[in-house]
Amino acid sequence: MLTWQQQLTRWSSAGLIDAPTVERIRAFEQAEEKPSGQRWQVLIAVILGGILLSAGVLLFVAAHWDQVSPNERLALVVAMLTILHLGAIFAAQKFPAMATALHGVGTIAAGAAIAMVGQIFNMQEHWPAAILLWALCAAAGWWWLRDQFQQICFMLLAPAWLISEWTYRASVYAGQDVYLERMIAMVAIVYLTAFLHSRKQAVFGVLFAVSAIALIVTTEILTEGWRDGWLQPHSTLPFRFRFGAIAFMLVMLALGWMWERRSIIPGLAIFVMVFALPWLQTTVHDQNEFSRQAFTHDEPSLFAYALVALVAIILAAWGVRESSRAIANYGIAVFAITVGWFYFSSLMDKLGRSLGLIGLGVVFLLGGWLLERVRRNLLSKMTAPEVTA
Repeated sequence: MLTWQQQLTRWSSAGLIDAPTVERIRAFEQAEEKPSGQRWQVLIAVILGGILLSAGVLLFVAAHWDQVSPNERLALVVAMLTILHLGAIFAAQKFPAMATALHGVGTIAAGAAIAMVGQIFNMQEHWPAAILLWALCAAAGWWWLRDQFQQICFMLLAPAWLISEWTYRASVYAGQDVYLERMIAMVAIVYLTAFLHSRKQAVFGVLFAVSAIALIVTTEILTEGWRDGWLQPHSTLPFRFRFGAIAFMLVMLALGWMWERRSIIPGLAIFVMVFALPWLQTTVHDQNEFSRQAFTHDEPSLFAYALVALVAIILAAWGVRESSRAIANYGIAVFAITVGWFYFSSLMDKLGRSLGLIGLGVVFLLGGWLLERVRRNLLSKMTAPEVTA
């Protein structure tokens, strides 16, 4: 992209603007110019410094925890938070990046402080309440600072609190882990797609990274099916918990539609997938290699692999439609992971060692080549993305 100086020279050379106009434009642009932002080396140093500072504070407190009284512990916790936020306030004018890092460390330390205060005074154990208080701290920081880091913390902690409250009450019933993974997957797909065209690149980047990992992990867990005890009448998850989980998932889907209406397509695809996967099981009759004792177990059926691959294709196609290289590449990567997962789980153990290795080489070489060709063809069809706030 040409700078304004280069564009001004081109227009002047082409005779589109006269000399007085050139001087007025140059004076205006020079007055509007802002100092260059922080270099990436400085930002990395600030981020690493914030992480090291957090680790050092926590280690110091842990090392001296048994040597101080409860009142001294409380004073130490309050002093830790006060010093971090006061340091950020003093650094805000001359070093905004440092202020952001210190405020961020303060918000992270608030979670540890809440847990410490609960331990100091032996409060009634209800750990989801601690996550709620932590989320409120992040919400206050976001409201006061209008900072992307605080927004990220709040957006991660708010659904974490709701899911934690549900898990705390439903943990004694069989099948609750399936609904737990379903709720996490819905949060992940909304965060993965709803902020696609946001100008807040830090928010999108962090949420994308966390959601991409969470979606893969939850999908793998859901393919394991229902756990033992699901069919026992006395341990079946009550209807109110199932209704609450489904309501949460639908609310997340609605929020994603409000933030980015076109995200409803991948959202519905994941919604269908997470409900279908636990049921797509097949019973396998096997024999112990050493004792020769026969046994049976369940594993994902061919339809489970096909469904995950189909959803990956939908994600890749949706990413191309939205001109998002991140989503398109993610969908292609998930498709490749699914193919490799199917080979290792269902094919390789049925072949001999030599044939298994040969097949694995073919999958990597031929499959990788084909996927790269498809990826390049898809990305070449993209248009410029439409950016929204």
